[in-house]
Amino acid sequence: MVYKKIILSLLAVFTLLTACKCHQELSLSGLRCKDFDANVNGQITKLYVLKNTHGMEVCITNYGARVVSIMAPDRNGRMEDVVCGFSNIKDYISQKQNFGATIGRYAGRILNSTFKIDSVQYKLKPNTGIHSAHGGDPGFAAKIWQAEQVAGNVLRLKYLSVNGENGFAGNLNVTVIYTLTNNNELDIDYTASITDSPTVVNLTHHSFFNISGNLNTNIEKQLLYVNANGYTPYDSLKCVTGEIAPVAGTPFDFTSPHSIGERINANNSQLQVTGGYDHTFVLNTHGKDTCLAAKLKDPQSGRVLEVYTDEPGLHVYTANGLKGKLVGKGGIAYQTRNSICLETLHFADSPNKPQFPTTVLRPGQKYRSHCIYRFIAE
Repeated sequence: MVYKKIILSLLAVFTLLTACKCHQELSLSGLRCKDFDANVNGQITKLYVLKNTHGMEVCITNYGARVVSIMAPDRNGRMEDVVCGFSNIKDYISQKQNFGATIGRYAGRILNSTFKIDSVQYKLKPNTGIHSAHGGDPGFAAKIWQAEQVAGNVLRLKYLSVNGENGFAGNLNVTVIYTLTNNNELDIDYTASITDSPTVVNLTHHSFFNISGNLNTNIEKQLLYVNANGYTPYDSLKCVTGEIAPVAGTPFDFTSPHSIGERINANNSQLQVTGGYDHTFVLNTHGKDTCLAAKLKDPQSGRVLEVYTDEPGLHVYTANGLKGKLVGKGGIAYQTRNSICLETLHFADSPNKPQFPTTVLRPGQKYRSHCIYRFIAE
């Protein structure tokens, strides 16, 4: 028993040391830690490398609590990077893109940048026309988080969103814990608390996935399943109407797997408003993070990405806004629909839509959200 404990301790130390060697060597994904070292207004940015016992690797920077790379195996065990991103911190800072970011204080739009809690009206800083989107500008994606690598496969990040930040009330303490499990899962655990004022909170993760491992290709041949019978439609200005529309008989029905490109160009007003999929699906999982929320499969590589969450919604975005102007890792210019985001969250504009699940957090309450991205090969 003593020998077993010693061996386990040595393995843990070896894993941690291996993860920290990035400063001397390239990561498995080809990143250099020193390219993420920067001093931004007195705050330090760094790159952290998580590894598991199966050879998977996830690189994360504390700038925006962002996932920079995910090395996942195909059916032959070949490891390839399956997310968009940049190879250095300068590009993350200069290019306004949410690659791999933690989004907050509120993911999605809040219409007209206003809402009420207990008859008190709050006015937010607009950043998308007259609306506030993804927490305003700058949101959590552009903040430098306090990071602690507590194990070779675990990174804890913390951020204090101060009272009045982009118009949001209260001092919100946020913690995000990334864990790369030995089941090839990227487990993301969010918690938040507030002591001085009620607020609204809706956090999510914004990786742009292409599980083929070739970010030069589009994702239209990949197969998507979403465990949802409804979605939240938009008006002509891409503002949620407050309805929950059925997916049956529409291009939004992924209750059985369909290729992403099969119906993406259909003559459908919802798809035309957004130029592709950019909608929140109302999950059938009833808050159970053990139930499959979504499944993405790349037939060529055999990679499969499963999504689990306790959130009521899954936002599917097919990178319609990428136009080849952003050049990322490996010198790849990211083209339209080269990737897909699968964001677990509450619904857009919930603070103004009482029929939607509440996003209000009050003093004494604890916010928690859980998301698992599981990588397998078939």
